[in-house]
Amino acid sequence: MTAITGRVRSAAPAIVVGIVLLGAWEGLVRLFGVQEFLLPRPSSIATALGEQWAGSADTLGTVPLREAGLNTGIIAVTGLLLGVALGVVLALVAVRFTRLGEAFTPFAVAVNATPIVALAPIFNAWFGLTSAFSNQAVVLVVVFFPVFINTVRGLTDVHPDQLELMRSYAASETTILRRVRIPNALPFFLTSLRLAAPLSVIAAIVAEYFGGPQSRIGPVITQNASFARYDAAWAAIVVASAIGLGLFILAVAIERFALPHRPTEGE
Repeated sequence: MTAITGRVRSAAPAIVVGIVLLGAWEGLVRLFGVQEFLLPRPSSIATALGEQWAGSADTLGTVPLREAGLNTGIIAVTGLLLGVALGVVLALVAVRFTRLGEAFTPFAVAVNATPIVALAPIFNAWFGLTSAFSNQAVVLVVVFFPVFINTVRGLTDVHPDQLELMRSYAASETTILRRVRIPNALPFFLTSLRLAAPLSVIAAIVAEYFGGPQSRIGPVITQNASFARYDAAWAAIVVASAIGLGLFILAVAIERFALPHRPTEGE
């Protein structure tokens, strides 16, 4: 069985379940006469998505979903990259300087425990309401913790025999880091990347609710909902979900490329 066939077979159950759920959603809403403002039909959402995707700003001031999705996607991706870079760098520092790592880890846990809704207004005050970095900083904080914790675990959770063997050859700490610790940490880091990728989109949209340019997914959702255009609001949610799914698939692809020896499900 080829790798492509295995991947198609592994994705087939999710596709079938998705089609069944959408069909059930459409059928139940029609059967029970649920009002559109409570739960729009998938067909209505698809129609709104087509109408709002590439059109110019309408009379209610909402921007095209393509533009809003692009702007939010840029915030999510840039914040994700910043959070991943910071998490990896500080993980390396924490492993190299143990005392510093022990002092920094509780602080990282405390920041992670802080709700996004508390951070967003503070960052808006620090960096400016219209600054892109205020939203990127929220994404950075949300992404940083899983990357930092998983990378530290991968760098430290090394079999003692491997360390003893390297030191028996008088290997320096830098060599041990490069030859043993980083390869050992790679699966942990890639797992954290899969977790952080969709989280970056969630964090970006939550941050957008607290201010910033109106040409992003968060304001588009709130504007359409305030005018009872729930099919358009759900269409914006679909775009946000597609961005998150795309980033997750990209993270999985990076993992497949970096760790080709790991078998694909269904192979």
